[in-house]
Amino acid sequence: MTAGDLLAEARDLLADFPVVDGHNDLPWALRQQARYDLDRLDIAADQAGRLHTDIPRLRAGGVGAQFWSVYVRSDLAGDDAVSATLEQIDCVDQLLARYPADLAPALTADDMEAARAAGRIASLKGAEGGHSINNSLATLRALYALGVRYMTLTHNDNVAWADSATDEPGVGGLSAFGREVVREMNRLGMLVDLSHVADTTMRDALAAGEAPVLFSHSSARAVCDHPRNIPDDVLALLPANGGVAMATFVPKFVLPAAVEWTRRADDNMRAHGFHPLDTTPEAMRVHEAFEDADPRPVATAATVADHLDHMREVAGIAHIGIGGDFDGTAFTPSDLSDVSAYPNLVAELLSRKWSRTDIAMLTWSNPLRVLRDAESVARGLAGRAPSNATLESLDG
Repeated sequence: MTAGDLLAEARDLLADFPVVDGHNDLPWALRQQARYDLDRLDIAADQAGRLHTDIPRLRAGGVGAQFWSVYVRSDLAGDDAVSATLEQIDCVDQLLARYPADLAPALTADDMEAARAAGRIASLKGAEGGHSINNSLATLRALYALGVRYMTLTHNDNVAWADSATDEPGVGGLSAFGREVVREMNRLGMLVDLSHVADTTMRDALAAGEAPVLFSHSSARAVCDHPRNIPDDVLALLPANGGVAMATFVPKFVLPAAVEWTRRADDNMRAHGFHPLDTTPEAMRVHEAFEDADPRPVATAATVADHLDHMREVAGIAHIGIGGDFDGTAFTPSDLSDVSAYPNLVAELLSRKWSRTDIAMLTWSNPLRVLRDAESVARGLAGRAPSNATLESLDG
């Protein structure tokens, strides 16, 4: 097949089995760039150059369902983190109200199926970091009531009850309260997201949990040795757990040569007074000037496919998915530059002799199944009372 034939086949496949993407930071980008003013950043129009995401490019990319991250930075703490998370949730709700012909609210796997049947993009919410609940199980339940269907246990920094992959060890994985958080999430039907967490936290959560887990945007440690990626022994636990690991596109997590370059770029951002994750136009100009002087290693769809090949080999085809992290990263692979580019990855997998059935599982069926299974576990736990445990009562 020619490259054009592969791309045409990829688009045809995505028309039937669209992408469920595990993580997109559009709400944070809207907060940073426009303070949620959707007239200033109208995603019904092409926003290339400002955002990775808009409705025309979601449509072009074959996206059928999106977990919108209601992330807030982990240097926000306490009630400030909770308030900012509520603002992020409100942003997603505003998007759903403004673009009802394209974006469909989704709380369940059945909602996802119904949205696909109606030709709309199922829109789910995922909270990124346990700091968003301020050590409160009641706040966790409130987020669930507001539509949040996964929570990443940490972001880049530890929380009081769970260790992050990119912080120094604190409690050695999950504390007693952390295990209670996992149990309460299982009771609710909220997916436990293990992206960003330390290896010890991954293993503790798998041991403590009763439902399948999710990695919303993490790739394979064996392919790129970065602490944000999943070690093989954890990938190998997913078949017994039923969970799904969704490969990310972030170059510093998928391309070994990009790891050290990113450290230098992050140091440069800090030296200029910007947070390394800042993607405002002003921050990007600093990034671009640095890149002109120190060219970055460039990842491609083939780089991501290398991770998916390995993850399929270790975890099995039923336990992998895609979580691009668009609008949450300053840099993207050259041919996966925005949400319109998923066909390029599918074409790469077709060139590697992935079957149509395997790709359909990757893009659509696996994420749908893991949410449905979490819902089933929650129904089985319906007789369990809500937990009113506190950090102090369990951890001292």
